[in-house]
Amino acid sequence: MTSEVMANGKKKVDTALTDLFTNLQRASNLPTTDEELGFLNDLLQSKELNALVNIHNKILTNVERKRFFPIPVLSDSMQVLSDVLEELINQSTMSPDCRELFQMLQRPHLQGLLCAHDSVAQKDYYPHLPDIPVEEDDSEETVKIVQLVKSNEPLTGTQSAEPIVGATIKTDEQTGKIVIARVMHGGAADRSGLIHVGDEVVEVNAISVEGKTPNDVLTILQNSEGTITFKLIPAESKGNVRESKVRVRAHFDYSSSNDPYIPCKEAGLDFKKGDVLHVVCQDDQYWWQARKEGDRHMRAGLIPSRALQEKRIVHERSLVANEDEENAENDDFDRELIATYEEVAKLYPRPRVYRPVVLIGPPGVGRNELKRRLIDTDPEKYRTPTPYTSRPMKPGEVDGKEYFFVTREQMEDDIDKGKFIEFGEYKGNLYGTSAENVKDIVSSGHVCVLNPHYQALKILRTPQLKPYIIYIKPPSLDVLKDTRMANHARSTFDVNNSRGFTEDEFKDMIKHTERIEFLYEHFFDETIINDDLVTAFTKLLTAVNRVETEPLWVPASWVQ
Repeated sequence: MTSEVMANGKKKVDTALTDLFTNLQRASNLPTTDEELGFLNDLLQSKELNALVNIHNKILTNVERKRFFPIPVLSDSMQVLSDVLEELINQSTMSPDCRELFQMLQRPHLQGLLCAHDSVAQKDYYPHLPDIPVEEDDSEETVKIVQLVKSNEPLTGTQSAEPIVGATIKTDEQTGKIVIARVMHGGAADRSGLIHVGDEVVEVNAISVEGKTPNDVLTILQNSEGTITFKLIPAESKGNVRESKVRVRAHFDYSSSNDPYIPCKEAGLDFKKGDVLHVVCQDDQYWWQARKEGDRHMRAGLIPSRALQEKRIVHERSLVANEDEENAENDDFDRELIATYEEVAKLYPRPRVYRPVVLIGPPGVGRNELKRRLIDTDPEKYRTPTPYTSRPMKPGEVDGKEYFFVTREQMEDDIDKGKFIEFGEYKGNLYGTSAENVKDIVSSGHVCVLNPHYQALKILRTPQLKPYIIYIKPPSLDVLKDTRMANHARSTFDVNNSRGFTEDEFKDMIKHTERIEFLYEHFFDETIINDDLVTAFTKLLTAVNRVETEPLWVPASWVQ
C-alpha cells in the first residue's frame, strides 16, 4: 500500500503587541500616512485589544497545560440533545417529568449554551487565518494558499508526541507529485474546510516540494515556526463528506505500531476488544477514520475497515487450517460470522421493561448456583421459565410447576416449528425451554433469568428479547481444581451430586470454555470469572443492577 506521512509541526504563536508596535515605529518606508500610523498606535495600545489578547493567550496556555479548564467529555452535545428530544417524541405517553425536560431542552438559552460548549470542545477559538483561495501563477494553474495554526493535541493512539495539523500526504504513483492522502476528521486541516483529499502540495512555507519525498515535507513542517502555509493545486473533486454517526464495538485488539500495512503509523488509532468506536469516515475501502467513544481528543485516527479485517482473519485461519486440517474449530469457524465490528447504539432502560439475563458457560462452572442465588434475592422479580418434558409425571408433581408435561409427539412437533430456545434428550425423554415462556415473563414485567446451552444464543439474541449475556468463565485449570476441592464442590455431571469433580471433568470444562469463547465471545456483554462463588455472585448482582439502571450499548438494530 502507498505510504503516507502525517503533517506535523511545533506550535509557537507570538501575540506580543508591543513587539509589533516597536517594529511599526522602526519601519520608515511603510506606504501609510501619519494618520493611519497613529490609528494603529492607538489600537495596539488600547485596553480592549490587550484584554482580548490576554484572554486568548490564557485560554491557549491553560488548555495546553490542562489547568483551570476541565477537558470536555464530548464535542457533540447538540447532537446528544437532538437524540434525547427524538427519544422523548417517540414515547407513547409522556410523564410530567418528560414533558418538563422536553420543554427545557427546546429553550434557546440552553441550546445556545450547548452550542458554545461544542465550539470550545472543538477548539473553534483558535484564530481562523485568512487564505487566498484562488490566484493565477506563472503556469496559469489555479492554486490556493491555506494557512493553518498548529494544534498541540496528540493524535489518539499515536506513539508520537509531535503536534499535527491533521492531514497525511503521499507521493502520487502516476505523477510523482506530493498530494493530500487524507484529511483526518476533527484536525486543523478538517476544521479549516480548505484542504481536501487529492490537493497537490506545491509549496510548504514558501519552500517548493518538487522532487521531494513525503518525509522531506515532514521535516520542513517539523522545523517550521508559527503558522504553516500551504500552496496547493485544488483537486477536481472536493471530497467533502459529513461526519457519520456510526458507532461500532470492536471484536479484536488493534495496535497500529504493529501493523506493517497501515499507510501512516502516526495516524493510527489503537483499541482493545470491546471498545466502542465512533466511525466518522468510511470512504476508504481499507482504512476507516474513527475515535474512541467518549475520548477527550477530538481528532480521528485510522483503523482497518471491516472488509480489510475480515480478509486478514480469513487469511490467518487458512494458515492454521493448512497446519492442522483436522482442527474441528476451523470447521465451526467457517460456518460462523466473522466477528470484526458490530454496529451499536445506546439502549436506555425503561420502567418495568427488563432485559432477560442470560448466563452462558461450560457445564460445571456454577451457572445453576448463581442463577438460584439471584432468584432467591427477590423471587417476585426474578423468574425462570418452567421447562417442558415428555417424561411421565411422577407422584406429587404438578403440571406447570416443576415441568410442563406433554407428549413426545407434541414436543417433537414444537421443536420442528422452532418453538424452543433449547432442547435435548436424557434417558429417552425430551426436555426443552419454550421461547414463548421467556417472552411471557418479560412482558409481565419480570426479569427472566436463563442459563441455557451456548448454542441457544443464536435464538435468544434478537431485537425482540434484547438479552444481556453474561459469560461465566472458569479460572485456569490449576485454580479451578484448587478452588473446587477446597470448597468440596460436588460434580454436576453426577446426577446425585454425590462426588467431587474428576480430573477429566475439569479438563473438559476448560475445553468447553475454549470452544465457547472461540465461537461466541463476540456475543458476551460481560464476563465473570467464577474462581470464588461469593465474589462471582457479587459481580453478578452489580451487572444485573447496571442493566436495569444504565443505558448500555447494544446492536444498533435493537433500537431502530
